[in-house]
Amino acid sequence: QVQLVESGGGLVQPGGSLRLSCAASGFTFSSYWMYWVRQAPGKGLEWVSAINTDGTNTYYADSVKGRFTISRDNAKNTLYLQMNSLKSEDTAVYLCATPRRVGAPRLPPPDFGSWGQGTQVTVSS
Repeated sequence: QVQLVESGGGLVQPGGSLRLSCAASGFTFSSYWMYWVRQAPGKGLEWVSAINTDGTNTYYADSVKGRFTISRDNAKNTLYLQMNSLKSEDTAVYLCATPRRVGAPRLPPPDFGSWGQGTQVTVSS
């Protein structure tokens, strides 16, 4: 049913940039807030960013604020994460995720509805 497919990850040097994409299907994308989350080896999912249904409000974890930009294109059912000034501590598998229900969530979210397989981002010299 719900399908979330991330792409755009790769190996980048510190200070570099990447743009991640998440193709969504199987649900009414424009009705849901969306999240980016990340997972380092041996750790749980860490919330990174959130965006409301029409893209007019965005929210970020302190660790990425000022460096990452979340956006969405509802006509394309696609979520994006522009990552600039990347640091080694940004190394993780990045996943897009939905909330458990329609409506404005509390942030950071305590849980998620669905998430994708993720795309690996490695920041290293």
